[in-house]
Amino acid sequence: MKRENTMLSFKKTIIFIIYLYIGVAVAQVKNIGLPKLINYKKTEYGGGSQNWDIGQDKNGNLYFANTSGLLQFNGTSWSKSTIPNATVRSLKISEDGKIYLGGYSEFGYFETNKNGKLVYTSLSKLVGPNSKKIIDFVWKTHIVNGEVFFQTFYRTYIYKDGKISVLEAPNRFQFSFVVNNTLYFQDIEDGLLEYRNGKLVKLPGTEIFNNTEVWGLLPFQKNKLLVVTQDKGLYIYDNGTLKPWLCEADAFVKKNNSLGGRILMDKFIVLNSVLNGIIICDEEGKIIQHINNQKGLQNNTALNSFVDKTNNLWLGLDNGICFVNENSPFTYLESSYGLGAVYASAIYDGNLYVGTNQGVFSHDWKKSFKEESFTFLEGTAGQAWNMQVIDGQLFCSHNRGLFTINSGKAGKFLDDKRGYLSLKPLPGKPGFLIGSNYHGFAIFEKTPSGWQFRNQIEGFNISDSKFCTDGTNVWLRKDVAYRLKLSADLRRFNTVNTYDSLDGKLKGITSVQQINGVVYFQSNNRFFTYNALNDNFIEDKKLSAYFKGLPMIRYCFEDNKGNIGYFYNESSMGMLMRNANGGYKNVLSSFAPLSGNLVYFFESVNTIDTDDIFIGITEGLVHYNPQLQNTHPPKPKAFIRSFTYANDTLVTGNMARVKDIDILYKFNNVKFTFSSPIYDNPENIRFTYKLEGFDEDWSTRTNVPVKEYTNLREGSYRMLVKVVDSYGVMSDPTAISFDVSPPYYRHPVAYLLYVGVIAFGVYFVRRRLQAKIRKSKYYETLEQRRLYLERETKIKQEQYELEKEIERLKNEQLRVKILTKDKELVNNSLQVVKKNKLLNGIIHKLKDIDAEVTDEAAKLRFGKLQKTIVKELTTDKSWNNLEKHIRNVHFDFLKRLKDKYPTITPREMDLSTYLLMNMSTKEIAEIMNISDGGVELARYRLRKKLDLPRKENLTGFLMNI
Repeated sequence: MKRENTMLSFKKTIIFIIYLYIGVAVAQVKNIGLPKLINYKKTEYGGGSQNWDIGQDKNGNLYFANTSGLLQFNGTSWSKSTIPNATVRSLKISEDGKIYLGGYSEFGYFETNKNGKLVYTSLSKLVGPNSKKIIDFVWKTHIVNGEVFFQTFYRTYIYKDGKISVLEAPNRFQFSFVVNNTLYFQDIEDGLLEYRNGKLVKLPGTEIFNNTEVWGLLPFQKNKLLVVTQDKGLYIYDNGTLKPWLCEADAFVKKNNSLGGRILMDKFIVLNSVLNGIIICDEEGKIIQHINNQKGLQNNTALNSFVDKTNNLWLGLDNGICFVNENSPFTYLESSYGLGAVYASAIYDGNLYVGTNQGVFSHDWKKSFKEESFTFLEGTAGQAWNMQVIDGQLFCSHNRGLFTINSGKAGKFLDDKRGYLSLKPLPGKPGFLIGSNYHGFAIFEKTPSGWQFRNQIEGFNISDSKFCTDGTNVWLRKDVAYRLKLSADLRRFNTVNTYDSLDGKLKGITSVQQINGVVYFQSNNRFFTYNALNDNFIEDKKLSAYFKGLPMIRYCFEDNKGNIGYFYNESSMGMLMRNANGGYKNVLSSFAPLSGNLVYFFESVNTIDTDDIFIGITEGLVHYNPQLQNTHPPKPKAFIRSFTYANDTLVTGNMARVKDIDILYKFNNVKFTFSSPIYDNPENIRFTYKLEGFDEDWSTRTNVPVKEYTNLREGSYRMLVKVVDSYGVMSDPTAISFDVSPPYYRHPVAYLLYVGVIAFGVYFVRRRLQAKIRKSKYYETLEQRRLYLERETKIKQEQYELEKEIERLKNEQLRVKILTKDKELVNNSLQVVKKNKLLNGIIHKLKDIDAEVTDEAAKLRFGKLQKTIVKELTTDKSWNNLEKHIRNVHFDFLKRLKDKYPTITPREMDLSTYLLMNMSTKEIAEIMNISDGGVELARYRLRKKLDLPRKENLTGFLMNI
């Protein structure tokens, strides 16, 4: 597995170098428009504002010497590594991947550790104790012939074979440079010096630079040096001869102060400035491009410039970083040129005219596009829909009408009553044009005095900018396709026919277009022509074959060179480029950078010649040069940037080779991040991945560079990732292999242990079963005995319970009898009370009679009778017996009542007993010899003493005591 990964990496490197060589061969700096700029702010890269130096490693990762440390950018994410004293001023990357750098009073190198993380090693500690202390910035770092040079103002430290030597400045160094593997220094009094065999050799004639700073020394033409000063301009040094290089670039340097430069594509010169961004000039010193704040650069001070492996430019700015997409066939003329959304463009009379949402603008086609903005044509304010050169005349279809343009000015309106969308000649009818407007179609006629509006065509009031005509019929598509037949006098449409299908199988008609003078109807990328004889459509299989396998198109058109452009999705395009033999070659991926920027439905593509194609976008105009298109774009490279497991992270993107990884089962959650050094259109790159051993198929393409897997089972896995760039080119897969070890309970040793345990268990169970069988018989006998005893005990218990129930019932019956007797006794006692009361009444009446009777004999008899009654009343003890009986029967109740309520009186206890016996108020009144009201008052007092709520029943309460 390890050998396979190594060979795969080697093959990718070789292929990348081959493609890179091919890419360089077509590289060119364009002089129309500006390349795409991507600005990175310090909030994005997470560092300081200033970026002093830039480098790139073998994997394509970029490094920036930043005021707060070393920045790394892999195309997807930024990271920062710090050194003592924080600031990094210069850097250089060696062949073995070490990043040598210098900062303030510090220099050393970063290299990757076993986990792929950058680890810093300080070399300044190797400076001998007898040397002077480093108190200075290391302004430049170089690698020449195996030696690493760290240059400060007063000395240069040379690192080789683990040791540091010191090169003292003759007076004071300014800066140093490497040209063609030769190291040069500028001394403030000795001019330029060449480092030869450990010594400094003066370059004659360079003392002129003692009064200025040299910020750049570049290879120029044959063995010459281009000297870039800060404020004295440019000089050419040729074998001991120094002369000023007077050119446009020289004037720019003198005016804006230069901070050095770079050679781009071996034939162009990039010059950085303090005040006005950068310029790119050719070997004649002519400025081709000027990129500054006005043109989209976020800061006008370019501290450093760097050309990456794809011939694109990076700028380290005083505030931020900028990517300049120089190696692209596309350049942009946008808001910095004064343009808005572009709907049409045309070359006419030596001028480039552009129709926008704001009006018409023009630019001299022969003049440079590097500085000058477009000129607005007076009288054209408003929406311009189309611009066409027909019969040697430029027409503008405008929201306000149709007008001509002559001598750089807007001419008269041919029709200012209707807004116009498009204009076309009528085939077979020279001198006539048909235009689509907001109310239908109109006819224009060429007269001796020029083009004139002739008439609005009657009979149909719908129009479209993409209409077609064969001279007899006008075709357009809205919801359906319309065929409008013109009358012979061109004043009305005689017939209007509609079509909603091209054959029985295809539903709907997607577009109508004219190719090679023939009107074609398209649906699902199949093209048909109209057969007037049978009023049907016939497929052109040859043309359909060219669109087979392409995305489903919305519309296509033919340019003036025979190329067929097509649009698909909402805002994407491609082109079938016509070749010499009359066939077509599809160019789809080249236009990917424009996806999402085209003006939907009003797309504008204007082919001037084989080198110049203008395409309208929502923010301006794009210039496309097909000759600069890399027909064999290099395959992008995908990296598994990091691999996280067990709370640790391997930065695999920094590692030359990744060994197979073993992961414990408890750490079976893994996370991968992806990257690809694609910098020109990072928003369009997509990743696809597959974890062999887990995923069955590749994932759908995504712009999210992170994937996490959780709860992986034990086994061998291989993570594969591929990247697709903005041109649709897919990389080869990059892989990392790892194993997840099984948990201890699923380890092979565990399974052996399980077998042993099971065997022992079977043996143990067998023995236990045998013993159990023997015991079971014994226990069965005991169980039967136990069951017998339990049944016997249960029978006895049931008999006991039955006897208790009988006793309870007897007691209950007895209690009922006692209560009944109590009731009878009470009734009898009441009768006695009544009797006694009656006898008392008789006694009183006898006393009254005795007083009234005069007969003594009668008085004697009444006296005897009264004594007899009194004797009977005196000897009647039934009431006392009643009270005694009641107290004996309810002794327990009265005791509980007295214990619970100690303050209760005997009379209240009697009342409680009567209430317990459920006696009525009347009965209680008679027994207690009080009135019914007295009983109620006694009850009230008793409730109060017992502290009973009003709603609670008194008798029920007493029964529960």
